[in-house]
Formats: sequence, structure tokens, C-alpha cells
Amino acid sequence: MLTVAPDIEVLARFGRALADPIRCRLLLALHQAPAYPSDLADALGISRTRLSNHLACLRDCGLVVTVPDGRRTRYELADERLGDALEALRTAVVAVETDRTCPDAETEGCC
Repeated sequence: MLTVAPDIEVLARFGRALADPIRCRLLLALHQAPAYPSDLADALGISRTRLSNHLACLRDCGLVVTVPDGRRTRYELADERLGDALEALRTAVVAVETDRTCPDAETEGCC
């Protein structure tokens, strides 16, 4: 059964998904068009196993859904508005001091 997540949980899930560059690339690719895992793996230049792990994370975060298509499964964004959010984030101006990273960069893999 699907439920609607509370606002803070939605933001946390989105943040978790965007914390990895491969997942960011996946979301941007799916924003362009729904796709099959084999095509996504080829486009991103990663193994299908690695892709599968990232797609599972995105499904768990509620950002992508699977759509049966004959004997294959296609992936797409769970809500078309996620594409608008991705575009807004991608084009936002972020002020970054080039000589600094966040305090958790080494342990958390951020920044």
C-alpha cells in the first residue's frame, strides 16, 4: 500500500537520493524520459548490478516507480513534478567557498 510521506520525510528522502552522483545522474536521465535498466546502465557507463542497487534506493525513497512493459520493466519518475524540482535544484546558484568543504565531507561523503 502506498502512502503519502509527511513534508519533512519527503525532503529527507530527496536529500538521501541526491547524496550520490550516480543517483543524481539517474534522476536526470529519467527526467528526460522513462528508460529500461539496461539502457540506463549503458548510458551511465556502470554495471547493471551497481545500477540495480541505485534504482532500489530510488524506489525505496519513493522517487521512481517501475512500470511493467511486457517481459521488461521500465523506470520513470514517480511524479512528473520531481523533474521540475530537479531542474530547479540543478540550475540554482550555490555559493561555494572553493577552499572549504563541510565538516562531514570525509566521513559522510558529502560536498
